[in-house]
Formats: sequence, structure tokens, C-alpha cells
Amino acid sequence: MADLRNNFVGIKSPNPFWLASAPPTDKAYNVERAFKAGWGGVVWKTLGEEGPPVVNVNGPRYGAIWGADRRLLGLNNIELITDRDLYTNLREMKQVKMNWPDRALIASIMVPCEENAWKAILPLVEETGADGIELNFGCPHGMSERGMGSAVGQVPEYIEMVVRWCKQYTRMPVITKLTPNITDIRKPARAAKAGGTDAVSLINTINSITSVNLDTFAPEPSIDGRGSHGGYCGPAVKPIALNMVAEIARDPETYGLPISGIGGVTTWRDAAEFLVLGAGNVQVCTAAMTYGFKIVQEMITGLSDWMDAKGHRNLDDITGRAVPNVSDWQYLNLNYIAKAKIDQDACIKCGRCHIACEDTSHQAITQFVNGVRQFEVMEEECVGCNLCVNVCPVENCITMEQLPVGDLDKRTGKIVDPNYANWTTHPNNPMARQAAE
Repeated sequence: MADLRNNFVGIKSPNPFWLASAPPTDKAYNVERAFKAGWGGVVWKTLGEEGPPVVNVNGPRYGAIWGADRRLLGLNNIELITDRDLYTNLREMKQVKMNWPDRALIASIMVPCEENAWKAILPLVEETGADGIELNFGCPHGMSERGMGSAVGQVPEYIEMVVRWCKQYTRMPVITKLTPNITDIRKPARAAKAGGTDAVSLINTINSITSVNLDTFAPEPSIDGRGSHGGYCGPAVKPIALNMVAEIARDPETYGLPISGIGGVTTWRDAAEFLVLGAGNVQVCTAAMTYGFKIVQEMITGLSDWMDAKGHRNLDDITGRAVPNVSDWQYLNLNYIAKAKIDQDACIKCGRCHIACEDTSHQAITQFVNGVRQFEVMEEECVGCNLCVNVCPVENCITMEQLPVGDLDKRTGKIVDPNYANWTTHPNNPMARQAAE
């Protein structure tokens, strides 16, 4: 059986599934229930500085995006950091860690961007026995307007500065949580590394308005007739998160920097995708809020079964395996030729492939053959875009088949070349022509 034990920057947990800093980790009651369900670790809901706690709204805090079957695809959250007293949180964290010494307990922290503020809170957190801290530089609403959260995460110089303070004033591993609300995720990651961070976690939520009520003309969720931007999370953000994790994992300046992957993890397969793209573990929030804490049991079983089937012994066997296969566009092989192929036995004759190709692509799929309704790919028109594969409602009915070397590409009239070629040397590339001259 695959070994799922996780060692992330020296923080050990029985599996790589942690609950992210969010409402599910706001108090001991939740965290204890999560550990009983099987979660390997939690990042405690973000702590603020000593004094009056933050004030959350008392009305709706979530907006939502659903699929056609009412399945939740994304949440827009306008809740702030913990609104409970700092010392109440610290006492509960200490007790939970004593009760569950084999589980990872990380303290998420957000205080003003001042050295004394960080210097004051770090010893208090350290006294709880927490395994590490996560610097919340990601929250895009409420706190960012106060100069915290993503207001720090969007300025690499601030990130590096605060990380240096934390490394100076605590023995605990430092995980820097990055905001996705930035043009190039590599820059804040580089800054965190320069400051001495032990790891980064990403992505935090994406700034968003999910919907507008067309009767009241107020964004949802609405508070007394008005709404605000919030943080978007859930399955819909996974593609953005995967790309940003991969960007850091393959950047020469941050290569090898441990990454905790966050963003839309709902199934074991989602987790596996983050791991093979360079994440050392994953954090989950929306899936737990949608389906409950026991969802982790499916994640554990699914990941273990897949690893067993593929012969992977432990997490080290899969972590980062896909990173070498992530490329910039200009290095993709232009001599790789593929064509769509329709399995006539599986085809239900819905015609979606034909309509999509006819109206919006390359007019490469028939509607009739010899007067009979039949959908076939015309190789002389097919560019291999695979739009038809993605719109087909029948799994594996349409597949992409590579043309063997030496075969004729009927669309171009050229023989498939065995040699690798990319845009950097293509004759149509102005830069290539200038280099040749």
C-alpha cells in the first residue's frame, strides 16, 4: 500500500491533505472533528493582532457559481479573518496540538506591515506548540483595504521584508501564502525565497464579484442592498492555481522551493495533479464546506489506490513528475500532427461536434454521408484542435490520434517529419529570420 505520510519542510502529517485557513478551521470544535475524519493537518483560520477582534458582517457572506446540475463550482467569500479573541484562539490551538500530536497544525497570521506587530505575535503563536506559521498575504477584501493581505502580497519588496522579520523572530517554519491577484506569480515567490521563507502556499482567493441581483441591482451576497468584491475559490479556480504552482516549480530562481498547493482541490485526482506539478502537499477549503470533513477519506483512498496501481511507493515518487513536461508555447513540437477520430459505435448522433466545428472551427466534420446522418472527420480539413473532443457528451467517443511519421498529412500535403521543430527556428518567425541573417 502506498505510503502517504507527508514531510513538508519538516512538518510531519499522516497524509498530504490539510484544511486551508478558512471558516472550517476557525475553532477547536471544527479542527477536532476534522482530525477525527482523517485530515493530516490544518491551517488555523487567520489570527490578527492583540486587541479588539475584526468585525465581520452579520448577513450573507457567500456568493456562488453553479453548474447546470446545481453542483457548486465556485464561492465568493466576503468573510474576514477570525473575529474571535486572539488568546481564545491560542488556548484552543495549544490544546488541540496536545490532543493530536501527530497532526500538522499551522497558524495563519495577518498583522499590520510593521516589524513590532510581527515581533509581538510570533512568540505567542510559538508557545502554542504550532508546527509552523503561514503568512497571509493573499486575502483580497476587507483586510487589503487596511494595508494587509493582498496589499502586501502584491508588493514583492514587502513580502521579502516581512518574511525576514518572521525568520528573525521565530524558530517555526515559515510558509508564505501568495495572492493570485498579480500579473506574474514568480515575482512574489522569488521575493519570499529571498527573504528566507521555508515554503510558499498558493493560491489564495481571486478578487471577484460572482453575480448581480437583477431585481435589486446589488452584487451578491447583498448586505442591506449593497455588495462588495470578495475572494473567489472552489473547483473553478483550479486551472489558475495549477498554472501558478507550475510557474513557481519550473522557474530557475524558485526551483526546489517547497509549495503547498491550494485552489479547487475536490477529489484525489485534483490533489494528484497539484503534487505532480510540484506541490509537496495540498490544502482544501471549498470541498469541505460543500461536502463535509469526511470527503478527505475519498481523497486518501483514491490517491492511495492510484499510486498502488501505478507502482508509486510514496509521495516523493510523484512530486514534481510533470514539471519537466510543462513548456513555453514556442518550444512545442510543430511536427507533431494529430487528427480527430469518431467511434461510430459510441456516437449517439447528437451533432454537437459538427455544429461546433462547422460554426466556430474548421468545417472538418460531416453531417451526412451518402444521404445518411453520420458524423465523420474529414482529415483534409482537420487541424487537430480537439474542440470536438471537448464538446462531445460521450466520453472517449472522439479521440485524437497521432499521425505516424512518414504518413501524408492530407490537410497540408506534407509527409509527417520525424524531426523535432519549434517556433524559435520556424522560417515564419521574424526573430529566427533575423538570427539567420
